[in-house]
Amino acid sequence: MNRRAFLASSAFGLAKLAAQGSVPDAIKNLRPMTAGVQPITDAERRARVEKARRLMRENKLGAILMEGGSSLFYFTGVRIAAGERLLCWVLPASGEPAWFAAQQDEARIPKGADVRVYGADPYRTLTQFLKERGAGAAGIEERARFAVFEGLRAAAPSLELASADPVTIGCRVIKSPAEIALMQHANDVTIACYKAVLGSLREGMTNAELSANIEAGYRALGYRGDALVIFGKYTAFPHGSIQPQQLREGDVVLVDDGCTVEGYQSDITRTTVFGTPTARQRAVWNLERKAQDAALAAARVGVTCESVDAAARKVIVDGGFGPGYRLPGLPHRTGHGIGLDGHEWTYLVRGNKTPLQPGMCFSDEPTIAIPGEFGIRLEDCMYVTADGARMFTKQSPAIDRPFG
Repeated sequence: MNRRAFLASSAFGLAKLAAQGSVPDAIKNLRPMTAGVQPITDAERRARVEKARRLMRENKLGAILMEGGSSLFYFTGVRIAAGERLLCWVLPASGEPAWFAAQQDEARIPKGADVRVYGADPYRTLTQFLKERGAGAAGIEERARFAVFEGLRAAAPSLELASADPVTIGCRVIKSPAEIALMQHANDVTIACYKAVLGSLREGMTNAELSANIEAGYRALGYRGDALVIFGKYTAFPHGSIQPQQLREGDVVLVDDGCTVEGYQSDITRTTVFGTPTARQRAVWNLERKAQDAALAAARVGVTCESVDAAARKVIVDGGFGPGYRLPGLPHRTGHGIGLDGHEWTYLVRGNKTPLQPGMCFSDEPTIAIPGEFGIRLEDCMYVTADGARMFTKQSPAIDRPFG
């Protein structure tokens, strides 16, 4: 669905819900934030291909193969879901790339592209192309199915097969200014949605209701998005619970997730309290904010990913939780990479000695989970610059003021 059609359907859906009295006024008053968005240009995609080829030569790969997924979209701008028949794109280290499709799928390929239509055996056609391009070794993108690996291995036993990660991750982990601009917009949209929707909290509301309001908020803003919503003691489960929840006075409220702008993701968590916070809730929230600040301060060019995790974790352990990954405390990594996928390489976690570089983007989300009581997570995403890391969004200043 194109943007105009999506906006029209969103407006219709919101009008219908509003007529039923199920959409809060704050959401009805939202307006689309779609103006000024600049998609990735063809020139930038061509530059990505050339960088990939350089990395292929450095890693002695003659070609890389991708099925549907974020890496395929990154290089080609094409979204295709993997189906029962092989439909893939192969980028050689030299020479033009080609698509491989069954005859009935040929129309799904962009016009003007080199399409190799295969018959009963796709791997025979594929290996012939790799031979033409002089590829003695081929990299398989991480989202490609194992059946593709098996098919190539059977068709060409002498062909060396390896991971394409050094190429695809090597390209995608460093975001361009255009990518960062799209991520900034996605984050701005998410904050606008959260601000409108968190004002709709009321006694007896279910977490499913609040989640539906967030989805409606995104639709009003012109985007698709959703959120994990957790109340009370269930906030101690970092990824929520299947148990239905109703909001009560004094409950911790946690909302987490984001939206997509031209494929690029936001991921924000806000944690507050419905009513007046207790001294215990406020103290743990403040400790969590201190840990988030520590990760942000540690995220500088050249330091390792695990050092950023260690900086946040030390604050939480010094505050009496943990140690390490033990509960009560921080049971997961401090942050994940983000871009075309909500979670992507690389990660702020113990054992990851990858040095930070300008253009890397991460979530900063140390969590304090206290089973049986509550959990506090503050999550804002950051991007690394030559002068240190910068947040896409303003951090929460206090437990009872999630947006200042």
